[in-house]
Amino acid sequence: MRLTVYSDYALRMMMYLGLNTGKLSTISEISAAYDISRAHLMKITHELGQKGLIETVRGRQGGMRLAKDAAEIGVGAIVRACEPDFAIVPCMELNAGIVCAIQPACVLKRALSSASAAFLDVLDGYTLSDLLRPSVPLRQMLGITLDDRQKQAIGEDQP
Repeated sequence: MRLTVYSDYALRMMMYLGLNTGKLSTISEISAAYDISRAHLMKITHELGQKGLIETVRGRQGGMRLAKDAAEIGVGAIVRACEPDFAIVPCMELNAGIVCAIQPACVLKRALSSASAAFLDVLDGYTLSDLLRPSVPLRQMLGITLDDRQKQAIGEDQP
């Protein structure tokens, strides 16, 4: 199974927002931190906002933040919000109209469907919070600095 670049960027964005606790983040900051396209991030921001995973604040001092605590956001939910489908082969696509000579007795489709479900089950076992460990080195790599109030709010005494 392979995720799209869209899902990869969405996961990265969500991680950035989770690490930047208590503060609004901008598309420009996230784009610079990961060296990825602002245009892609704008589309992702719009979709994640519509799906209730992030909150957006318009205006000069605007930005975005997680809609709920990182521990309440499942990685599987993020991926499901971004991937158009999980059809591993064309015959699994809804309304594909593909006629397969062995479809009535095909075990392959069932096996691939089970594999896709297992993939999502594993992702469902992780929350966004799980992806944010170790938070201090991740913040350093992304150039995220927390002020004393933010550090105190999350119980982080390290720089």
